[in-house]
Amino acid sequence: MTSRIESARYESVLRASERVAWKLEEVLPDGVTFGFDRAFLPEALAGARALTFLSEGEQRTLNQIRAHGYLCLFGLVEEVILPYLLERLGDRLDAELHEIHALMAFASEEAKHIELFRRFQRRFEQGFGERCEVIGPARAIREHVLGRSELGVGLLILHIEWMTQQHYLEMVKGDTSLEPSFSRLLHQHWLEECQHARIDGWIVESLAAAATPGQRAQAFADYVGLLAFLEQGLDQQVELDRDALERASRRTLSDSERERFRDVQRQAQWRTFLGSGVAHPRVRAAIEAVYPEGRSSLDALATRYSPEGAPATHSSRARAEISGAYSTP
Repeated sequence: MTSRIESARYESVLRASERVAWKLEEVLPDGVTFGFDRAFLPEALAGARALTFLSEGEQRTLNQIRAHGYLCLFGLVEEVILPYLLERLGDRLDAELHEIHALMAFASEEAKHIELFRRFQRRFEQGFGERCEVIGPARAIREHVLGRSELGVGLLILHIEWMTQQHYLEMVKGDTSLEPSFSRLLHQHWLEECQHARIDGWIVESLAAAATPGQRAQAFADYVGLLAFLEQGLDQQVELDRDALERASRRTLSDSERERFRDVQRQAQWRTFLGSGVAHPRVRAAIEAVYPEGRSSLDALATRYSPEGAPATHSSRARAEISGAYSTP
């Protein structure tokens, strides 16, 4: 009975994936250009207007830089998800056919998303006129994340998947002020991520069911550690975005402006990639099912990554570990 139920739910995901499937050429066809006279990201994600010392044009430029980083960071995450899925697939070759097929489709779509974001990056920089740097290298980040427990990584992926859903549905969908080609890209990405969030939820359930109490506790610790790892990467991305803004606007911010930029953009990045995942009800429910003892820690993290959360520091050992994975190629 359990096997039939699991097979049926994987089959439902496959049918949904087939209905919404798209090709790269349909989303970013040859010759497509972006309108750089418009914002790309909702202000709730970009956090540009709070920097009142920037002109309206400079705020729009920062919004576009943040949009570039937003997709490139998703690309980095999906370069973690793809090998994670392939390893999972190798371990599940004796599973029901629908589960194997769904995992294969999930991996194929993630590979397609990686290529989509790379295409976007090339097209964006051609129109924007400046290179916008992104944390990396991808291989070091991938190796660091995948070095944690399979269940801990699964919780992080679930965090990212549901966070993506929330961003599109609550902030992007229906906002006609945003650059239309970029909005269409986010829409197409969201269509396939809807199925991915469901599958990853089932992966987490399966791994947790087979885990010992000690393994569940370790998975939670790994998830929290990975959030700290991402936090430091986002802090570095803030500095890269500032460099890009200064080059694009042909101005150097004063020391006080840089400090204000750092504070505002750090909170915007934390809220976007960390706070919206930690506070998501589906993420909370999944994590608490794995490790109920972590509720108070999740509450503290939600407060930390909210706009009012006060920045904190990590130990020198943690900083060294994190910095090593974000070193330049």
